[in-house]
Amino acid sequence: MLSKKLKVVFNIFIVLVLVVACAIMGVYVGYNYVISQEERFTALESGIEDGSFKVDMNTEGAIPFVINTGDMTSDIADSLYEVGLIDNTFMFSLLSKVNGFDGAYQAGTHFLLPGLDYDEIMFLLTQKSESVTVTFPEGITYEEIKVKLHEAGLTFSDEDLDECMDSPNLFTDYSFVSQIELTEGRDHVLSGYLFPDTYEFDINASAETIISTMLNNTERKLYDEYYERAASLGMTMDQIITLASIIQAESSNMTDMMYISSVFRNRMNSSDESMHYLGSDATVNYIRRMNGLDPDIILSADDISLDSPYNTYLYQGLPPGPICMPGVDAIQAALYPEPNSNYLYFCADGNGGTLFAVTLADHENNVAIFQANYQAALEAAANPPEETTEGEPA
Repeated sequence: MLSKKLKVVFNIFIVLVLVVACAIMGVYVGYNYVISQEERFTALESGIEDGSFKVDMNTEGAIPFVINTGDMTSDIADSLYEVGLIDNTFMFSLLSKVNGFDGAYQAGTHFLLPGLDYDEIMFLLTQKSESVTVTFPEGITYEEIKVKLHEAGLTFSDEDLDECMDSPNLFTDYSFVSQIELTEGRDHVLSGYLFPDTYEFDINASAETIISTMLNNTERKLYDEYYERAASLGMTMDQIITLASIIQAESSNMTDMMYISSVFRNRMNSSDESMHYLGSDATVNYIRRMNGLDPDIILSADDISLDSPYNTYLYQGLPPGPICMPGVDAIQAALYPEPNSNYLYFCADGNGGTLFAVTLADHENNVAIFQANYQAALEAAANPPEETTEGEPA
């Protein structure tokens, strides 16, 4: 018979052996789990790359799932449970910690499928969120921006975006906002400031996020020297952007832009008050757009008589606000018009260029040139040359 002391020692030994065995077994199981998970996630990564495990907005049955900035694993687990993608929030949170996913989830919109296991859900939620790239050309209008955003798949509400465009108080961190003039009759307050460029948006980006993303770009593009130059011209940045928007709508050629800018400056600074009417067809076409009509190359007398503060044939000086989103060239042209120009008139030449004049008589001759070239272009389009077979004279 073993003594009492030996029994105690023996029992302690047995316990230690069991503890060590459990520890070894735990290490073994843990090691194999980690290895198997690494292999599994490597396979999932390969599936993402080759498309075999890709889940996006085009996947049949895919459910959109949004992770908000600042969401913790527990918040994500609760949201997944609410939409029926998991049935145990504690197990999801535990596995997330064990797998090392905590803190790795990407804010934004993801797409998931019913029936995915927890590891697959976690892996997909650590991938880049679903986003779209949208390019806005120079001279685009706010209404056209909304259309392009919707065509790209963004889900914002037009009403929310309109409200943001008319709420400059939401964006007072931007230096140019304080110079925006809330003129009577002005269309959307922030129109002109959504800088034309290429952007990447989450498909569920909020209206405020969309606007602030584009205003951030505008802030970067408007250098301090631009504000200084505007002040030296006796203008605010808002007036510069308004002028630049008209220049942008009139031409895309940098040299022509500088001369067009000089025409507007010369007219606004003229001692003859009758010259203070800028007479820009682009502003009238903006009114046509506001009325749901397409812009027209040759405006009618009815168009030119449209009563709107944006009509620069009827109202002197600049319109209440920008008519489109000007690019860098147009902004620079507004700031630095051609210095040696005494032109007071301009019109298109019908071939993609611009004709300038000092006198009204010369301008009328230029208009006749445009009309002749435009008519010739219409006739050429209506009567294309007949195709000839190879070897036959045309």
